[in-house]
Amino acid sequence: MEKKIIRVYILATTLLAFMMNLQAQDWPQYLGPDRNSISPQKNLLRSWPENGPEVLWSVGVGIGYGGPVVKDGKVYLLDRDDKVGDNLRCFDLESGKELWNFAYDAPGSVMFPGSRSVPVVDGNNIYSCGPYGDLYCVDINTHKPVWHKNVWKDFGGGQIPTWAISQCPLVYGDLLIIASQAPEAGVVAYNKLNGNVTWKTPSVGPVGYVSPTLVKVEGKDQVVMISASAGRSGSGGKVVGIEPLTGRMLWEYTGWQCRIPVPCAVDAGDNKMLISGGYEAGSVMLKVEKKSDGGYAVTELYKNPDFGAHTQPPVLYQGNFYAQYSTNERKDGLVCMTTDGQVKWKTGRNPSFDKGGIIAADGLLLATDGRNTLYLIQPDPDGFKPLVKADLLKEEGAATKQNWAPLALSNGILIIRNQSRMMGVRVAK
Repeated sequence: MEKKIIRVYILATTLLAFMMNLQAQDWPQYLGPDRNSISPQKNLLRSWPENGPEVLWSVGVGIGYGGPVVKDGKVYLLDRDDKVGDNLRCFDLESGKELWNFAYDAPGSVMFPGSRSVPVVDGNNIYSCGPYGDLYCVDINTHKPVWHKNVWKDFGGGQIPTWAISQCPLVYGDLLIIASQAPEAGVVAYNKLNGNVTWKTPSVGPVGYVSPTLVKVEGKDQVVMISASAGRSGSGGKVVGIEPLTGRMLWEYTGWQCRIPVPCAVDAGDNKMLISGGYEAGSVMLKVEKKSDGGYAVTELYKNPDFGAHTQPPVLYQGNFYAQYSTNERKDGLVCMTTDGQVKWKTGRNPSFDKGGIIAADGLLLATDGRNTLYLIQPDPDGFKPLVKADLLKEEGAATKQNWAPLALSNGILIIRNQSRMMGVRVAK
């Protein structure tokens, strides 16, 4: 009897560990499990065949920059046809077979057209925000909408922003948090089950393309949002901290000015956060501390114009930041900077890295160069150390090579999308 109980216990423990491992391998939101571009994936392949890692599948997609998410062996992508509207699609992770889709009318086009955002999967629902502000909660079992709002029109938004709405929703407990940036609301929290507005902030500044993210301050979560500056040399941009459950504004910093901000804040630990941007904005390290009166003080630790990020936030890995800092004004390529603000190296144009994605996993970096090539890199502040590369992303006859979408990594499969297709690539044993 005792041996039987032990066997049952071992089996239950093994099943629990297996289920926890499956859950840990999910990539359910923008930038992964912890919204920081770091994956728990182990056993990455350290070398590839001559023609690159195995491409398990490839499917056609519309043009755009919205990245995929993965949960329970299913890949979700908010795709788009500008003549018709948005299309939330679901694929099998192992085969790439399309399992279902949910489409809705939302015609229109802007410069650099196509999809924009990354959905988030939570429980039985997936949440996505289209480039015209359509925020949908869709049941992943019935494939039907649970609720629908418009984050732009519902709060007094008029003409759509220049590069459309580029929001990646954030789930926090019972809330779905997103930046409206419309005249009547800066950041908005909805009840994730019914879509009712729980709280909203006043405007936090001119419209940009940054999604809210979480940073730990004094051991507690804060939502950090970044707004744009007005014009090429204007002012008005700010970084703000918000209490997640109430929407109460806790602090603001007005020394950050980036006219087209896209990357979200990066939690640097010890109450610090790195804010970065393109268009020669560079980066600034902030420290936020609680004061004796219960308020918060913001300290600017340093600014560095030689380390920035155009579209995707830097990755903090093994004590150093890595980012692709190629913009209209400069071509610094992949850049490495220490947490105290010292730029250690940059690849420049050789090789060029221009708005591609980066994921850190198993002591390595997986990075696309924004055009054709996937790299496996040994992160090292002493120099750029590529281990292997492969030209997986070439598009014959394509008008553009902009492979700018965030990557996803789940169960050893790296998911990449460019301007015409999405593919699943085997990068781990």
